[in-house]
Amino acid sequence: MAAVLKVRMTLSLPLIFLLMISGDLVFLANQKCSQPVNHFACSRLLTSGFFGQDWNVIYETESICAPKGSTVNMSCTYRYPQQLKLNDTYWITRGDPDIKSLKAYPEYKDRVEYIEDRQNKTAVLKLHKVTERDERGYIFRLITERENERWIGVPGILLHVSALQVKAPQLVMEKKTFNLSCETTCSLTDGFIWYKNGQALNLHNQTLQLQSERSDSGRYSCAVRGHEHLPSPAVSITVMYPPENTTVSVSPSGEIVEGDSVTLICSSDSNPPALNFSWFKEIQTSTVGSGQSFSISSFNSSHSGRYYCEAQNEYGSERSASVSVTVKERSSSLIRVTVGITAAVVLTSVILMVFIGLLIRRKRVTPSEEQNPRGSQPNKTLESPGDTYMTLEPKSRCSEYDTLDNMKRSG
Repeated sequence: MAAVLKVRMTLSLPLIFLLMISGDLVFLANQKCSQPVNHFACSRLLTSGFFGQDWNVIYETESICAPKGSTVNMSCTYRYPQQLKLNDTYWITRGDPDIKSLKAYPEYKDRVEYIEDRQNKTAVLKLHKVTERDERGYIFRLITERENERWIGVPGILLHVSALQVKAPQLVMEKKTFNLSCETTCSLTDGFIWYKNGQALNLHNQTLQLQSERSDSGRYSCAVRGHEHLPSPAVSITVMYPPENTTVSVSPSGEIVEGDSVTLICSSDSNPPALNFSWFKEIQTSTVGSGQSFSISSFNSSHSGRYYCEAQNEYGSERSASVSVTVKERSSSLIRVTVGITAAVVLTSVILMVFIGLLIRRKRVTPSEEQNPRGSQPNKTLESPGDTYMTLEPKSRCSEYDTLDNMKRSG
């Protein structure tokens, strides 16, 4: 009892228990010593000071956080009594009752590598393709030539495995701010890489704050630097916006002839696509149709005018500019009109010619005829050509006519 009390006073510890398992010395209590004794000195006291031996395992870190699917390196340095010959070293899992090497288990056999430098007394456990099932403590064990001279270096290294996950809203309104976060179940300190549609972005924070633009729609994933081949599952983000660039097109696009079938089509750019469409005709207060297309089966002059449409989705609406739709008469109607106009012109020409002829004839009538009452009969009936000559006014006779008249009379 006195010896035990002396040890307690020397270590300045509240209480420390040591357990012998299959000849292995195992610490079951906190290995920290009171100040100013450091960790190395503490280990010396606990091993050499109490048992007269020199055993120790120092791990590079107490815990490791690794991305799922990655390869993890867990390393340590060790010491053992130099008078002993080291036969074997290997890694075990904390809590394994059989204290067997990881390579003895099928779930580890093909994923485990032991790397050791006995001259420098360093050891590395390389564990490939880690999963959540690998989350536990890993401990280095030393075995010497003596059956009762073995060491288990508790507490070991605690492995945490994190599956990366992108947290983001699936739907985002245009020009609104939203966050993208690469979530982990443990602290990964190597930095992050973001991907959009498989292409790396020049963004490296674990959380991103973006003001949405239409071009931001896509599939986003993240990865840890150094493990770019292990990205998280992609998450789709869709940027929503009301209708824009609303336009009206007319089919057929050429001249519209009376009686043709005419279709007006309303187009717009929106997300989600516009489902509600209304049609308007200028000057009219009410709608003239609905649906993305508006058809008039037999177009005539009463349908002519300017038309526009309104596209609407759950985020807003927009009206298009108006377009002019005018009917052109058929060729048969034009022919009838042309023939009518031609006939009118011809008839007018004929009437004008007759009128002019009458005027010319009236000017040729003699003054004596003008003095006769209209409708009266001449006093003398013309019986021969000579009478015709005699009816000429004497004053208008010329010398040649007199000569002809005398010859006629002498004959």
